[in-house]
Amino acid sequence: MHAALRNLEVIYTICSCTQLGSLPALASTCRAFERPALNILWRDLQSPEPLIKCLPSDLFRTSGERMVLQKPPDSMMWDTLCKYTSRVHSITATRSRRLAAIMEPLSIIMLSCPSAPASLFPNLRKLIWFADGTHEAAEFLRMALVPSLLILDVRISSASSAFLSVLSSVGALCPHLQDMALRIQPAIDESFCKISPFVTQPLSQLRHLHSLLVWDLGNQGIGHVMQLRALRSLCLDLRTISDCERKSRLEFPGFHDLNFWAFLPIQIKVDFNQVSPSTSGSTTLSQFLTILQERCDTDKLEGFTLIGISRKVRAEPSVFMPLQACRNLTRLSIERGCNISISDEELCQLVRDWPKLEVLKISCYNPIHDNTTMPTLYGLIELLRLCPILTSIALVIDTTKLDGIDLKNPGGGRCNKYLKHLVLGNSPVGTPLNVALILSGLFPNLEQVNFDCPDTMQINKSITERRASVNRFLDGFGIVRERCTEA
Repeated sequence: MHAALRNLEVIYTICSCTQLGSLPALASTCRAFERPALNILWRDLQSPEPLIKCLPSDLFRTSGERMVLQKPPDSMMWDTLCKYTSRVHSITATRSRRLAAIMEPLSIIMLSCPSAPASLFPNLRKLIWFADGTHEAAEFLRMALVPSLLILDVRISSASSAFLSVLSSVGALCPHLQDMALRIQPAIDESFCKISPFVTQPLSQLRHLHSLLVWDLGNQGIGHVMQLRALRSLCLDLRTISDCERKSRLEFPGFHDLNFWAFLPIQIKVDFNQVSPSTSGSTTLSQFLTILQERCDTDKLEGFTLIGISRKVRAEPSVFMPLQACRNLTRLSIERGCNISISDEELCQLVRDWPKLEVLKISCYNPIHDNTTMPTLYGLIELLRLCPILTSIALVIDTTKLDGIDLKNPGGGRCNKYLKHLVLGNSPVGTPLNVALILSGLFPNLEQVNFDCPDTMQINKSITERRASVNRFLDGFGIVRERCTEA
């Protein structure tokens, strides 16, 4: 054997560059390649099906579209299975007819496992389950929820009692879990009400949880969430409010009557919709943000994201004023969740206490024909003074008002060299050359402006041409700047 093939790093490099279909053959060439090739082959499973395929074919028979177990695996078969499962680091299960066909025999195998459940997948780090929560799935889940698990992503449309029972044990079975996402699709009140108690129970045990995506779990559940000291990112799906807690006068039962909000995650993301026909979206959002300000340690909040699902909320800048108390805010992203009418003065008032802000996404599209107030380039210039380290901006502005702006020195000696992404959506564009001169002076490292917006197909050619001209001028300025630097 060549000396290079005695180097384990070289062998792993060869194996990692080999197609998955060829790895079994590579593993069988010699002992030097067996372990590295099998490690890569089994590391990330895109389906549980290989667990069935690695067992003898006469262990099963086919009945229609189903696979039926004919005899229990013997000790040699278990040794073979464990030889491979011990190498698995991630498993992804996606709803399909094939997955449904193998779940029953797979669950029977899991039930007949002679050793402790955690021993089958001792190195599993990540489990993605985008399939039904059936009784058979519960048996597999019971074997996959192991102490080594760090990431759990579950998306189900229904859940059996057995599946929920296993899910309620995640806190005890996976004490080191760091990222968890739980989603029900489609979102139905009945499903939330049924599943919430099984999710609430284990949350208090997840002491190492960094990121959580979940729906409103009610007072008790959110209370557990707020006491997770390691939590850094919280995404709340508030599209459906369960009938289980209608006593609250607010539209967010999980946040009402909650006395202990001493801790707040660094990032909060809210999936928002018209949660009640009797209450406007703007009012509900205002209530939510007011509660955040009153009951949370606002110094810890670094990011807030609002996501609109079926339609955007129409909101005034004053709705977001409670966030001013969050002096360490680095990210505000609300462009996907609301249409906001905002002037230069209101924009500056909103961001004045956020000197650490890096990402500001307020609007990518505004219905201009609806008398919406929008900031101008004057507001953009002042924004640079208040938030000097911005790296990304999404903001619809009126670029037709240029009077009084010095095209040679638009920022008055101030510019932002950090900004790389500027989304102006359906902003009205005046003279393309002047707009490009101002933007280039304010953001010397900006290469292009994103003018994408939902009504692109309805924009007339002259508007499209003006927007394209802005980017052509920016390209030209960039070339000239590079030549000057080289010279």
